Amino acid sequence: MELKDCEEKLQKQFDIVDDIAFFNQKKVLDAFVKNKVTSQCFAGTTGYGYDDVGRDTLAKVYADVFGGESAIVSPLITCGSHAITIVLFGLLRPNDILLSATGNLYDTLSDTLLGKNNGSLENFGVKYMQVDMAGNNIDEALLVKKVKKLKPKVVFFQRSRGYSERKALSVDDMEGVFKKIKEVSPKSFIVVDNCYGEFVEKKEPLQVGADVIVGSLIKNPGGGLAPTGGYIVGKKEAVDKIATRFTSPSLLCEVGSFEQGYRLFYQGLFMAPHTVAQAIKGAYLVGQVMADKGYKVIPANDERAFDIIKSVVFNTEDELVKFVQTVQTISPVDSFVLPLPWDMPGYEDQVIMAAGTFVGGASIELSCDSPIKKPYIAYFQGGLTYEHVKVFAQKLLELY
Repeated sequence: MELKDCEEKLQKQFDIVDDIAFFNQKKVLDAFVKNKVTSQCFAGTTGYGYDDVGRDTLAKVYADVFGGESAIVSPLITCGSHAITIVLFGLLRPNDILLSATGNLYDTLSDTLLGKNNGSLENFGVKYMQVDMAGNNIDEALLVKKVKKLKPKVVFFQRSRGYSERKALSVDDMEGVFKKIKEVSPKSFIVVDNCYGEFVEKKEPLQVGADVIVGSLIKNPGGGLAPTGGYIVGKKEAVDKIATRFTSPSLLCEVGSFEQGYRLFYQGLFMAPHTVAQAIKGAYLVGQVMADKGYKVIPANDERAFDIIKSVVFNTEDELVKFVQTVQTISPVDSFVLPLPWDMPGYEDQVIMAAGTFVGGASIELSCDSPIKKPYIAYFQGGLTYEHVKVFAQKLLELY
């Protein structure tokens, strides 16, 4: 078997990815033009950051790109979990209910939800409940029943799969459910963890009824260039509430400086549709190689991808560790480092992670991670260029 054989099998999927990338590139360009982005927007500020044109214009561009009314985009948000935490603490009050529509949230959010004596939502009197997924699908009937009965303040959707076996949710999967939630509980805020899903489709969750989307800038929307940060985009009412916890109730988004400047955040967003397409094509290629070698991959290669992640299911821990370590060997940074399972902060199980990246931990770059537990699933993602992932795919042909 040769890589060209795998690529021929994937041509239909590649054509779909290219079409989506072109659509999203035009959408991003239109937002830059509409908001009159200029080189002045790249300059940094210090102190309070009053009248920071770079920060404020970047927020407007994000709002337009993702179909929102308002946005918070900031290098001061440390990661996706931090961004989600800001959203939840901004929208929820004591005795409010947070209902997860997609089962368990990421491991890194467990202490945010249910931690004991650590300032968690539970400490502040917020009640957490969840509706488990029905396989790959939202349990729509049960969810709507729960929403109608409980009237939760926030209904939370995790678009990607975390460390689970399910596939990522498509925007179409969410659209009908959003409509039914609003019919039975119009005051509930629908919040979507959009990590790994940005620019994978032509539509984003805000365009089909979500109130807030949230994510990390070192994943898809940073285009591999943003060095840190997170974003929150949505309806103005919701974003204003969230801004009270991002800074303070008196300051909202009027402050927040960043001396290094914003060029990489703008340039990363401009590059993001192309970069995401490169990552998705690479994920398809790796998935095809491993499927042809007899391994189960999620999603299957004849299915549409709705995030940038390709899961590969192994029979043993040793096989899993070998796959992850191989990713590290073809990384441009720290290729000589040998990843080993370790007790990573925020996770219940040991985690092995390959991330020889220019931006530390950036999963839009070629990377792979997995908890060390059954079933042994490697979560492969990213790739700034298709050619880089192709090098990895060639190595897989030689190893398996």
